[in-house]
Parts: sequence; structure tokens; C-alpha cells
Amino acid sequence: MNVQEMKAKHVLLKEYDYQMAPIIKGYNNRTLYINLSDNTIMEKPVSQQMKDKFIGGKGFGLRLLWDGTKPDTKWDDPENEIVISPGPIAGITQYSGTGKSLVVAISPQTDIVIDSNVGGYFGPFMKFSGFDAIELQGKAKNDVIVVIDGVKGRITIEEASGESIDSHILAEELTEMYADNDKDRINVGVVSAGMAAQNSLIGMLNFSFWDPRRKLCRLKQAGRGGIGTVLRDKKIKALVCKYSGVRGNLNNVANLEPIAERGKRFNKEIRELDDKQCEMRTKGTAHLVEIMNDYDLLPTHNFKFGSHKDAGGLRSEIWKSKFTQGLPDGCWIGCAMACAKAVDHFELKTGPYKGTQVTVDGPEYETAGSLGSCVGVFEADHVIECNFYCDTYGICTITYGTLTAFIMECYENGILNKERTGGLELNFGNWEAMMEMLHQMARGEGFGKIAGLGVRKMKALFAANGWGDAQFMQDIGMENKGLEYSQYVSKESLAQQGGYAMTNKGPQHDEAWLIFMDMVNNQIPTFEAKAEALHYFPMFRTWFGLMGLCKLPWNDVEPENNKETAEPAKVPEHVDNYVTIFNAVTGMNIDKAEIIHQSERVYNFQKIFSIRRGYGLRKHDAQPYRACGPVTNEEYESRAERYDKQMKEQIGVDPVGKTTTEKVAITRAYREDRYEQLLDAVYKRRGWTKNGVPTIEHLKNIGMDLPELIEVVKPLQ
Repeated sequence: MNVQEMKAKHVLLKEYDYQMAPIIKGYNNRTLYINLSDNTIMEKPVSQQMKDKFIGGKGFGLRLLWDGTKPDTKWDDPENEIVISPGPIAGITQYSGTGKSLVVAISPQTDIVIDSNVGGYFGPFMKFSGFDAIELQGKAKNDVIVVIDGVKGRITIEEASGESIDSHILAEELTEMYADNDKDRINVGVVSAGMAAQNSLIGMLNFSFWDPRRKLCRLKQAGRGGIGTVLRDKKIKALVCKYSGVRGNLNNVANLEPIAERGKRFNKEIRELDDKQCEMRTKGTAHLVEIMNDYDLLPTHNFKFGSHKDAGGLRSEIWKSKFTQGLPDGCWIGCAMACAKAVDHFELKTGPYKGTQVTVDGPEYETAGSLGSCVGVFEADHVIECNFYCDTYGICTITYGTLTAFIMECYENGILNKERTGGLELNFGNWEAMMEMLHQMARGEGFGKIAGLGVRKMKALFAANGWGDAQFMQDIGMENKGLEYSQYVSKESLAQQGGYAMTNKGPQHDEAWLIFMDMVNNQIPTFEAKAEALHYFPMFRTWFGLMGLCKLPWNDVEPENNKETAEPAKVPEHVDNYVTIFNAVTGMNIDKAEIIHQSERVYNFQKIFSIRRGYGLRKHDAQPYRACGPVTNEEYESRAERYDKQMKEQIGVDPVGKTTTEKVAITRAYREDRYEQLLDAVYKRRGWTKNGVPTIEHLKNIGMDLPELIEVVKPLQ
């Protein structure tokens, strides 16, 4: 069946025409609400308070989700929502990294709010089509496609049964279906998930963009927390947005000149400095692999180790040789960083698409770590194949790699065996078994269905079955709040332990990446200094999610004189760029301190959102001990010289004459106590009680003493 035959079979469930209007200084001042249970389509106004308090992006998503759900709403209740919002800066084309959207929902994995930052064209196109956010609620009876036509000013809900589910095919089908001709394909953005997303709890969303050089759809991922599972639970096959005529000032900014000037300056930095710094244009984030390995930070064998003798198989030069070079690999128009690398003409060796040649987006560093070293796989082509299938099936690569590593360690410790895994020999490095488990997950069968529960639920299941010691599985299960860890070993960086486990949504490094400041450069030696960093950087990074910005242009290329500045970790010149751009878009006059205040309001709102749902307290910031120190004797002995020296110099205990088991216990007691002290220091700096609850005084100080928030925190003061 060709795409026109598929489209002819669509059943139009609802059509809604709306009035197109220009964006005003970065805002449409309206959002789009769709309820799939009764096919309601309506516009909602954006109040001035919403802009003042919640700014845009993740802030808008959190506000709408709070209003649309109750404290006990479950992820698969019809009233759970998926909200996508780009932010006021998103969509400008003069500065790199401005095409991001933020997606929020109640997570199937964590039961709290998950947020995920994603590129691709859907978010900017939706904004240009007239809406600051789309709010999706309810459940359809059968698979539907929601179409926003920003050319005609029309929204439709269409029942659609003929198209594929897997994203690499579906994105192509829908791009062809809704484009007027071949040249028009660049004007279509698609959001989809995949077969494994509907058969697991760890599904993610793919946001497409048309690559005119390759003449195919590329995919960027909103990966964390199972939002793709929510999409498929709602029977949404895809979202489509069409908009034509992207040009330089669709945001109708207050003052275009300073935006263009800062963009020109930054593009010059990229051209002149990228090849000497992070090589983002040729390697993307994969340039990090050997750096992490050299500093003992590359997760290996379920984060047991930080390096491996075979890690050279994943080094950045290999990725560079795999990636097609010389193409403008930006996931939004005007991005000079061009880090969205791809492997072209890759022939698949397994699964339903075996023998097919495909383009694979990535791998990025996190994928090389999760699907590579973390599971003991050091062959680049193996990582690429798994990356492709995770993407098209709609599965987060970080989550899949981390949960597979947990399974493999359980297998090697006798908690799992061939009988329990349905015949899969899931030792570290067994790529074939790992791929078969992924294909089973997509089919919704076998041990793949169990793996799709995620680490937290697997720990509970294995313990309930009497398969292994619950404490051991708790120690090695790399999850916090139900979300699997992203790919950095945090054992030797107390600040990074906090940067993972104290996050609002779970251990994703987008809040704070402090390893080098803390471990390598020793720039934040005291608890107070660590607490200050764990205040500033999560708040600063939150701001990217309010604006529709990518973080990478902030610090993955730096001005040549950045090291000479007073605070090089903050990249002050780039911070000034962002202040200037925000003011130029909105006509406001904020300073760099107000960036932190804007974020602090939203950050504390998200914290209280978790508390409203029964989470968000100190006990929920507990980390698995593997993130903190050596769980097993094998781990300790692999770095015995380091740990013995620390025991003598830091703990004040002479290791001579002590067994490894005794030394593991001494190290653990010391490190766990240090983490508790860090919690105290960070909570104090953030204006929270010792139980992690924002104080009423703090909420008043930051202008977030809203009655609905006071109602939640008052009983916990």
C-alpha cells in the first residue's frame, strides 16, 4: 500500500480551523489542548502570570500538566498528559542550538513528572503554526494521527491503521503523505514512538527532521522516562506538524540586531575553535569516549569499573570514520555546531530489517557508553545496530543499556540463569543475546517483556521471586527515583553523585555535570562549595529547558580566553550571549542573576509537583551504592591502591591487615555519611528543609508562594 492509499483510508474524527496570528516577541500567547477520549480541540490563553512565573518550555509543560492531573493520576490514566513546548527563544535561526522542545508527562517508570529535551522540527513548526504548547490528554479508541497544518490553519484528528509503527518507516511515510511535493518535505515534522514503546515502560519519542542532502528523515529523541510508552498508551501513532516559509524573524523579536551579532560571533568561534576543542562537527558528543576512559569515568560492566583495555574499539576516531563527514548536521535550521552525526548505508545484521541498509542517527557519547562499554561491548558496529533498533522501536538507549548491564550482572551472579531468561545467555559482552532481548521487547514477548519494566521494577520482581539478595540488587541497580543512570561513573565525585541523585526527575546529567570541577580540578573541595555548584548549575541548565535551547553551544566550544575568566566553568561570555538574546527576543531587561531566578521558580515548582504526588523527599534522593563506591570485593581490588590510600588519608584508618570485605565496609560507611552531609548542605543552599521540602519563606523570596504550592508544603514544614 502506498502512502496515498494509506491516507485515503484515514477516518477524519475531528477538524478544527483556527485563526493564524503573528508571534509577539517570542510568544503566541495561546496553547493547544486536545483530548483524544472525546476529540475535543480547543485553544487556551497564556496569562501574563504564566509567562512571568513559568517562562516557557518545561515551565509551561509543568504548569499545564499540574492543572490537568490530580495527585494520584497514574501514567496510564486517560487524564495523564503529554505536553510539548518549545519556549520563547526557540525557532530563531541566527544562533546555534535554538530548535529544542521540552516534553513532560507523568512517567511510567518513576510515577513523577519526567521532562525530556529534544531537537527536530516539530516544536519550532508548532510554534510558528500558532501555539506555545500542545497538551495531549485522553485516550483514543484506535490508532490516530494528530495533524497541525500551520499553512492552512487547521488541526485534524485522523484514525489511521495502515501506516507502520516503527519510527524510521513511519516518519518517512507521514513526511511523504503530508508534503505537497518532494521539496515540501522539509516543511513536515513528525513525532512517533515504535513497537517496543507500546510493549514496555521505557518508550521514547522520535522527533523527525528532513535532511535535504540525504533526502530522508532524521530522528532526534526525547529519550527519558517512558514518554513514548504514554504516547502509544493513548493510541497516538504520530503527531504531524506542517509549516512552510521559515525565515529569519518569525518570532517577531523586539530587536533582531544583537541576536544576529551574537550569532555571528559564536559561529566564528565554531569555525575557528571546534577542531581544537571538542570536534563536535566531526565526532559529535562521541569525542568524549577516550576522555572518560582515561579519567576512569567510562561506565564499564554496569558501572563496576571506569575504564577497559578494549575501550579503544569505541574511541572517537572510529566514530569519526563511521560518520558521514562534510554535511550540515544540525537538527535545526541555522545551527553551526552540526553535531547530529549519522552513519549512512549501514547494513543491519539482525531483526525484522536484517539486510536493509539504513541511516543511523548517532551514536552520541551516552549511547556509546550505554550500549557499548556499560554492557561490555566494544565493537562500534554492534553499538550502531543496537542504536538503530532502539530508535526505530522507540526505546531510550541510555535506559536500555543501563538495564541490560544490570541484567548481565545479575546473570553473572546467579540471580538470573538461562531458565529464567528463556534461554538467553546474558553475560557481559553477549551482544547477540542483548539484541534478541531487544527484539523480544518490540514483540512484547519473552524475557524482553521483563526487561522492559526497567531496573527498579526488575529488582522488586527478582527479589519477590526469591532469585537474589534484595540489598545486593539495590546496590548494583543503577537507578534513582525509577530512572536509569546516564553514562558517567560518579564514585570519585561526590558533587556528581548529588548531580545525579538529587535531580527532580532522576539521574540524568542535564542538571549538573560536575565531575571535572570536583574530581579532576578540585575546584569545589568543601561541602559549601559543592552545594553552591549544585545550586547554580542545575538552575542554569534548567533555563535551557525554559527557552527551547540546546546546552551544547554553551560549553562544548568556548572562547579562546575563557580559561582566563574568573569562573571558566560557567563560560561567562556565552552566558552574556544568552542574556542578550533573551532580552532581544522578549524586549525585557534581565541580567544573568535573573536567569537563575527564572529557573529557580520552575525548579521548585517541579520539586513540589513531586511532593504533591507523594515523592520528592530526602528518602527519594537516596542513591544506589554503586554510584558512590565499590560494592564488591572485585571492585575494591581493581582499584585497591587508590582505595587503600583514601582510607589512610581521608578516613584516617590504616588498611594494613584488614580483609577486603572489611575495607569495603569501612569505605562504604564513610562515603554514605559524606553523601548525607552533602544532602544537608545542598538542601540548605536551595532553601529547603532537611527533608528536602522548599520552605514557605524560600517560596516567598523567589515569588512562588502560590496558594496551591503552599497547600502542599505547609504540612511538611
